[in-house]
Amino acid sequence: MRIGVIGSATVGQTLASGLKQHGYDVRIGSRTPAKLADFSRKSGITAGTFADVAAWSEALVLAVKGTVAADALTDAGIANLGGKLVIDTTNPIADEPPEDGVLKFFTTPNESLMERLQATFPDARFVKAFNSVGSALMVNPAFPGGAKPTMFYCGNDAAAKATVAAIVDRFGWGGADMGTAKAARAIEPLCQLWCIPGFRNNSWTNHAFHLMTR
Repeated sequence: MRIGVIGSATVGQTLASGLKQHGYDVRIGSRTPAKLADFSRKSGITAGTFADVAAWSEALVLAVKGTVAADALTDAGIANLGGKLVIDTTNPIADEPPEDGVLKFFTTPNESLMERLQATFPDARFVKAFNSVGSALMVNPAFPGGAKPTMFYCGNDAAAKATVAAIVDRFGWGGADMGTAKAARAIEPLCQLWCIPGFRNNSWTNHAFHLMTR
């Protein structure tokens, strides 16, 4: 599968490298592709504009700030999104600073950023994933005893979620399908919870969520 990553910061580069490592054909997009020259040289991953990468891809990873997520997809080209899986890693983090380690969101409790994006780009098949952990743990996370952390995901399209489930599994996570896009209202705030130890204790690389079942 050809997967294009929309976003050239740490999360985008991490997921692009992870996808290539696990056998996917990958390209990475930026508004200024030239700044990725060093990354492309080291990783072997071709860089291009958002539109170039989206046109080439069979599926996309959206890895930009939540405040510019809709703009990035518009730049990628609405025609280039039709029918394609979009793995949405974004969170609706507001520009204001956190309070006592708790990030502020620009959404309300009864909506999610992914639902907004799905409504704005109805022909894309959004699946929320990789939003509830830092980039250092996104690919091949290692925890004592070999325990697999849980990656929560959701979306309206069953086939799109099956593709994401396979990626989640290859990346070393235990996947947990939370249902339709409305579940993003609960999954996105996991980012707030995950970040609290980071802000309070400067702990950013040693914790993830695990769903226990019996």
